[in-house]
Amino acid sequence: MRDELLLYINSRPVNVGGGQAFVPLSDYLRYQRQKTGTKVVCAEGDCGACTVLLGRLEGDSLVYQPVNSCIQYLYQLDCTHVITIEGLTEGGKLNPVQEAMVTCHGAQCGYCTPGMVVAMSGYFMTRQDSQPVESQEIRDALTGNLCRCTGYEAILKAGCAVEPSEMPAFQQMYPQKGMIRAFRQHQAESVRLEAEGRVFYKPVSVEDAVRFKHEHPETTLISGGTDVSVFCNKRNFEPAILMSIANLPGLDTIERDGDTLAVGSGVTLSRLENEVRTLIPELHQLLNVFGSPQIKNAGTLAGNIANGSPIGDTLPFLFVMGAEVELTGMSGSRRIDINQLYTGYKRMVASGDEIITRIFIHLPQPEETLKLYKVSRRSHLDIATFMAAFRMTLRGNTIERIRIAYGGVGPVILRLPKTEAFLQGGALSEARFRQAGDIALEEITPMSDVRGSRDFRNQLARNILLKFYHESCGAEVPV
Repeated sequence: MRDELLLYINSRPVNVGGGQAFVPLSDYLRYQRQKTGTKVVCAEGDCGACTVLLGRLEGDSLVYQPVNSCIQYLYQLDCTHVITIEGLTEGGKLNPVQEAMVTCHGAQCGYCTPGMVVAMSGYFMTRQDSQPVESQEIRDALTGNLCRCTGYEAILKAGCAVEPSEMPAFQQMYPQKGMIRAFRQHQAESVRLEAEGRVFYKPVSVEDAVRFKHEHPETTLISGGTDVSVFCNKRNFEPAILMSIANLPGLDTIERDGDTLAVGSGVTLSRLENEVRTLIPELHQLLNVFGSPQIKNAGTLAGNIANGSPIGDTLPFLFVMGAEVELTGMSGSRRIDINQLYTGYKRMVASGDEIITRIFIHLPQPEETLKLYKVSRRSHLDIATFMAAFRMTLRGNTIERIRIAYGGVGPVILRLPKTEAFLQGGALSEARFRQAGDIALEEITPMSDVRGSRDFRNQLARNILLKFYHESCGAEVPV
């Protein structure tokens, strides 16, 4: 068992132990390593100024993705390679993205610029072809990066001016053999850190993780950290005992068995988004606006489930699909229909030693209509005011089966059994869906908050039924 973390920063090995392991990567880079090109603005993963590239071992190579360093704590980063803005130059020469930003005047105050450059460099260094760059590609790559003064026109122009073939590969800039050898050696050992009354543990297997949680049921689990780390930064949350379940062997896979997709708890949302592009287009579309690349490269579907928010983006979909959550504890594994998983606001039926290991998603059938809706103040990267999911099978013009789930209208995601029962067996008609709206209001208990009033949510609950009806008939209508 080790009492230090191993990570590389711009190819230089760094060992971290004690209290330093409990600080955000952005703070460590700035105050301990003097890598001040990494900026911090929001400290909650919204602005992208702190973007770095994080390399993790996958198979026989390191795979790099942009992440927000402000919500990546060092204890999450054992056996990773961090590349900062300072590490993108080669021999003191600006890389093509940096050159294009200078030439196209892509910066004014410059505070957001390092994060922009890192995100774009990561995109180009992993691009698989040399086709001309489209503006939308740059927009997508910079979804998680804000700029308040330059504006995006010059920045997009800079991105489109980059010749992908001129970007050096990470393998060229940073030989990987030594890092890979070190990571493989160290990943076989568990890590335990203690400092100022706090404990962090990194297990090497699911069995190891379950055993530790059995011995310490109050343990806070962390994987991507896109929610827990924000609480640490913004609400002074300092869990006494932490355990990372990221990168546990066997939990980073997506496997299809017939009409079921088994998603490991370590699978990131970005990987899931790519996987369901053609399998479940509605879910792919939802994940596309879920969050920035930096967030999706860290966050997981299991984390969205464990968080249990009544406005969790993926949860209404999982409810109507009857997804099953695999919980693993000392007595073995069990699968629970997600509709029976929650007992109250952010409370699950899981016992003290259980962790989520896999999620089983039943794929939509060709004869089914699946629609997912998210209402928020912004169309992208925003917390939902209201969520809805519909899954329907028709026989002629008769509704043979329908499942409906709403989010943002109660302490948990709500299925609407009375509304479903009313619609099931009836005709697909506007009048029937208008009547269903009255029944739906009897099944929900929305509240007023900063994102919307109770009356507004009630109106959305009615309107979304009509929207689903019209779209099922082939007409696109606003909420």
